Amino acid sequence: MTGPVSASNVSASNVSASAVSAGTASARGASASRSLITPERLAEFFAPRSIALVGASDTSGWARFIVAASNAVGYSGPLHPVHPVHEKVFGRSAVPSLRDLPEAVDLAFILAPTEAVMAVIDDAAAAHIGNVVVLASGYREAGSRGRELEDSLVARATGHGIVLLGPNCLGFLNTAASVAPFALTVPLPLTRGPVGIGLQSGALSSALLAFARSQAIGVSTVASLGNEAMITTADVLDYFVADEHTKVICLFLEEIGDPAAFSAAAQRADQAGKPIVALKVGTSQAGQEAALAHTGAVAGDDAVADAVLRQLNIIRVHSIEELLTTAALLGYHPLPRGRRMGVLTASGGACDIIADRASEQGFEIPPFAPATTEAIAAHLPSFASARNPLDVTGYVLANARTSPLTAIDHALDAALADPGLDFVLFTGFTIPETRPPDERLAALLESRIDWLARRVRTAPIPAIPMSLTCVDVGAYSRQLLGAHDVHLLSGMELGVRALGNALRWQDGRGRVRLLPSWHRRADSSLSGSGGPAAVIWSEQRARQLLAGAGVPVVPGRLARSADEAVEAASAVGRPVAVKISSDRISHKSDVGGVALNLSSDEEIRSAYERVTAAGSHAGDDSGSVLVTAMRTGGVEVLAGVSVDPGFGPVLAVGLGGVFVEVLRDVSLRVLPVDPDEVGRMLGELRGLPLLTGGRGSVPADLRSLAKVISDIGEAAASVPGLRACEVNPLWVRGDQVEALDVLVVTQPHADDEYPPNGTEPGR
Repeated sequence: MTGPVSASNVSASNVSASAVSAGTASARGASASRSLITPERLAEFFAPRSIALVGASDTSGWARFIVAASNAVGYSGPLHPVHPVHEKVFGRSAVPSLRDLPEAVDLAFILAPTEAVMAVIDDAAAAHIGNVVVLASGYREAGSRGRELEDSLVARATGHGIVLLGPNCLGFLNTAASVAPFALTVPLPLTRGPVGIGLQSGALSSALLAFARSQAIGVSTVASLGNEAMITTADVLDYFVADEHTKVICLFLEEIGDPAAFSAAAQRADQAGKPIVALKVGTSQAGQEAALAHTGAVAGDDAVADAVLRQLNIIRVHSIEELLTTAALLGYHPLPRGRRMGVLTASGGACDIIADRASEQGFEIPPFAPATTEAIAAHLPSFASARNPLDVTGYVLANARTSPLTAIDHALDAALADPGLDFVLFTGFTIPETRPPDERLAALLESRIDWLARRVRTAPIPAIPMSLTCVDVGAYSRQLLGAHDVHLLSGMELGVRALGNALRWQDGRGRVRLLPSWHRRADSSLSGSGGPAAVIWSEQRARQLLAGAGVPVVPGRLARSADEAVEAASAVGRPVAVKISSDRISHKSDVGGVALNLSSDEEIRSAYERVTAAGSHAGDDSGSVLVTAMRTGGVEVLAGVSVDPGFGPVLAVGLGGVFVEVLRDVSLRVLPVDPDEVGRMLGELRGLPLLTGGRGSVPADLRSLAKVISDIGEAAASVPGLRACEVNPLWVRGDQVEALDVLVVTQPHADDEYPPNGTEPGR
């Protein structure tokens, strides 16, 4: 299509036809579009030297934002307005179409309405423009019609070799390249720095930039990702990994659309030593198959997302403030090698707050070494105590200043040489909003910050200056701190939490586990709401599955009469449990279908009658029961697999009973996992002491237990159409591990002959 760009140039029927055409080849188009996204291409995309604004006008708020953002970053390259009607825009000469540009440009920011975007893509191709940002909405986020339109847009761009950011996107800014095709307010002053930010939200960018400005946190690139039709979150991660100006990566995530690609990019970031800090929203719990298995109830949406991020060594935070404070710590400060912390303040209350928060994060505040105590005491008033955490008291601060260094500075000098500390946190540095009018005081202050900067740079352990509260850094403070390359951590609450986040990231280095490919399920079949009825396996069949995978299963036999039940009890060893054996009833105990601790023939016969009667009332007339040996002592564990619609099979491990049902003391991982990873999962449980011999119990062989749980996960993942596979309880005593009760639930019409019929385990 040729001619000026306007909404009238593209009819609805033309767009519909192209959308349908693209939809028939969406998979092929997606593959082709991926081939365009290379690290080299992304580096060019995010550093254009010339920009065209298509649809810009003096009345366009979006265009005004882009011009203002460009001024904010010091952009000096060409900014060409393109409009079919206006000859002048913002005092600049405009052209009616990209085809009419006087020179080629690196990037076109398309501000045109949705129905005109396809034509602009064609114009960009004709003008040899390889990169575009699409602002317009009404695509995938608008439903099936919008998805067709987005597929068509990607196919058109790919066919022209064009890389596209968006649609439904506000663009990006790059402080290192001094470029900002960014249709949003940029709070000033904007500081260059080590923090790269990618957002699956546009308007939130301003909030992040405002907090970054208030805390003097510098950014490298900030990118709004929109619908990620071509450039995805994983691509932006790879861009940040390759970007020499980015030391730490911040993400605002609404979803992880391609787990395999995202995890691979996260692994590359981990290998490059670039931490990822993520604010993941969406804490609702779907509770997949909650009515059928405990596993689905504990593995809700947010719990799985939390496990995924931990599996990828991504620091998960819960606020914008924590996101950027953690990033600032990682971007500006060296990380401690351990958790032994020295604390220097001028407030006893601050000592208490920091000590409490340090305990929550697993930090130790050990006593100072004798030499450190002696050196610090020499600078304190007689009533002050030279101990860790240290309060130098406000008395010292009230004295008239005669030298650049204060008592807390001398304490810092001594503490940094203490062999029993891994780092020192100190809150003794406050800069006034404006330069002191007294030249002597101003000189003392500036001399002190110069000493502090040199001492921090040369210290044998990290020295981390921190403000007591999260307050704005004024212009004078910003200038003085920036000139000496000193950064104050934002407040005690956020600062100590950021330290905990950073050290957990450091501990997780090198253990990123890639996620398998999994296409997000959008239907209701996994949640049990409105989908076809689930298929519940009989416990006999479920036991076969585990036994075939080498999982030890408690001895058991089927019985179809009271006499057979008695015989089965003698075969497996008394006392026994008698349970309904049914493919219709998931929670047998809820309907009275379980009898426990049976020893005598009479007890077993009576239990058979009660259990089969309960089964009949619940809709099962088979008359079959499963007789299994009872186990005493030991610890009961839950090991279950449920299927998350976004990530696929997820393993849940926890202790049984109240630990799962009330305390939700579980650890989750996306499959596959190996025994070593299961061992780490067990180590995350609050109830771990019960497995390691607490209260005089026999310690469990955690290696044997981890191997069995890993095998359960592997067996579950092999089941076609799996919804849930749960062993509850999995009994462990020393090196003895046995599955006592097994539940398997699959989707309807899955392979009904899996596993093949065979001999019942234990028979």
